[in-house]
Amino acid sequence: MSLGDHLREFRRRLFIAAAALIVCSVIGWYLFDTIYEHLTAPIANIAEQRGEGSLIDLNYAGLTAAFSQRLSLSIWAGTIMSAPMWLWQAWAFVVPGLTRKEKRLSLMFVAAIVPLFLGGCWFGYTTLPKAVEILLGFTPEGAANLPEASLYFAFVTRFILVFGIAFLFPVVLVALNVVGVLPAHVMIKGWRPAVVLIVVFAAIATPTPDPYTMLLLATPLIVLYFVAYGIARLIDRRRSQDRPDWLDASDEEASPL
Repeated sequence: MSLGDHLREFRRRLFIAAAALIVCSVIGWYLFDTIYEHLTAPIANIAEQRGEGSLIDLNYAGLTAAFSQRLSLSIWAGTIMSAPMWLWQAWAFVVPGLTRKEKRLSLMFVAAIVPLFLGGCWFGYTTLPKAVEILLGFTPEGAANLPEASLYFAFVTRFILVFGIAFLFPVVLVALNVVGVLPAHVMIKGWRPAVVLIVVFAAIATPTPDPYTMLLLATPLIVLYFVAYGIARLIDRRRSQDRPDWLDASDEEASPL
């Protein structure tokens, strides 16, 4: 393909991905009430536990705050819902330049990325109520806690996306193994430093200061690390079986030819 053809192909893929994002964002706009109810459920539950006199609720500062928040949440939901489409378009743009084997491997990676990302977002969503409960638990009885809506939803959306992105960690490890940068024996030999780094990453990535949320992110990442090691070991074993014997011959040894 010429440079012009590449640019036109990129434009076409970008247009399809943008159209999918817009359509899913429109769906998110109409599903706003459901999304809002689920994301604000932790605050509503705590307010209910504290009784009718509780002063824990969201605060919208300004006339346009509610509209802006609905728009941003719709785009956020549309980004997650359209993830399979824009990931597929990214793969489809790259795939013409790959060999048959590389196409098969890249398709496997795309097939793994989508469920891992969505599964991580779901795990973050299920963890969210406990994180909000811990943070709001520091509010003294009788005191008001009226977080600004935009700040609360920024915290919530970041919290969920951090889990989604973090669950792509094993894909990166397997990709490094496929290209020969990270053999399986190196992964298992360095599992202790890897666990420490995962815990440090979880402590930095999670926007809450409590150790509970940090462990909820670190634990599945540690499990996924060993899953990635198992896959890398299978790849290394298959690679060693396909390795020709003449590669192991000494440089001073005469060739059988």
